[in-house]
Amino acid sequence: MEAATTPAVAGAPEARDAAALGLPWAEVWGQDAAVATLREAASDPAAMTHAWLITGPPGSGRSILAHAFAAALIAQPGDERAMAQVLAGTHPDITALRTEGVIISIKDARALVERSYFAPSLGRYRVIVMEDADRMTERTSNVLLKALEEPPERTVWVLCAPSDADLLPTIRSRVRTLRLREPDAVDVAELIVRRSGVDQAVAEQSARHAQRHIGMAQRLATDAAARARRDATLRGVLGVRGVGDAVEVAGAIVAAATDDARALTSERDEAERATLLRTLGIADGAAVPSAVRSQLSALEDEQKRRATRSLRDGIDRVLTDLESMFRDTLMLQFGREGDLINRELDAELRALASAWSPERTLAVVDRIAATRENLELNAAPVLALESMLITVASGRTP
Repeated sequence: MEAATTPAVAGAPEARDAAALGLPWAEVWGQDAAVATLREAASDPAAMTHAWLITGPPGSGRSILAHAFAAALIAQPGDERAMAQVLAGTHPDITALRTEGVIISIKDARALVERSYFAPSLGRYRVIVMEDADRMTERTSNVLLKALEEPPERTVWVLCAPSDADLLPTIRSRVRTLRLREPDAVDVAELIVRRSGVDQAVAEQSARHAQRHIGMAQRLATDAAARARRDATLRGVLGVRGVGDAVEVAGAIVAAATDDARALTSERDEAERATLLRTLGIADGAAVPSAVRSQLSALEDEQKRRATRSLRDGIDRVLTDLESMFRDTLMLQFGREGDLINRELDAELRALASAWSPERTLAVVDRIAATRENLELNAAPVLALESMLITVASGRTP
């Protein structure tokens, strides 16, 4: 049986301003139609189904909406205390998985399935949220099939992914899909100004450069170093003229992404290690007994997987920025100048558009896309980037 698909394309009058609705929808932004659909489902059993898939581009608010829906399902109407607990992840009837590794493991999937068969302890439903469902392998997806097909009466699954194509057809056929809309850059900029109080021009530039990814726009708008690093990377790639330049720029990109990933994870890693040692009753600086070394080793393995994911995400973000730059070049080559993402590089991109043929620009865009796929398949980052940058320099695929 093919599941229904609900496109969220038109705003419902009662959901124009999610913040005005109060908990649990206050943090959902720019998805009026999706909020209206899920509010109806949470309040009307006839509009409800046991498994949902929320899709949308990165930064569109998939996970925020999933947790708001979970709060509306679990809490009694008007019980804001219970809603706040669900949103904070402390309510016993919500189980959420957001992997920070490269993939979702079979072990994690089995734990979710096992949890899904528990009856709700306090709320109306038990809700299982999987935020990165696109990171399931085929074997992991198969673990979920029966649970999605025949869940207990009061259990609801909510999966999140960039698109339904990221999941197996057998998964898609067992869920109701809700597609989120992609916000406009102007709307993202207004949100960033409202949240952070940054200058309107900085917010607008950040929204463009982030390609409407709300979280990335927020970071760029509030981190001058991140904006400078992005600009330096794009200009560095524009300056690649040969193999030597390709090697140098590829190394710089990976080094910057590594430093960024380390900055994001090192403080958390130390805090997790200290917490584990305290839990085990080991004083600071004391030797770790052999009997508990396996627990420490398991934590370190998990931290390494998280660091690998963080590094890959950082490099992928650079590749996304490069795609936007060469997409701008194509736009100029075809005479479309009103929708450039990287307006600050206008002169450089016009020169490139004049020097290159559209075929060469397309070859570079295709090579960037292939590099992203290769990195997902565990290609060595430096070598993959060097190969891509040689295509930038020569127009030929190595």
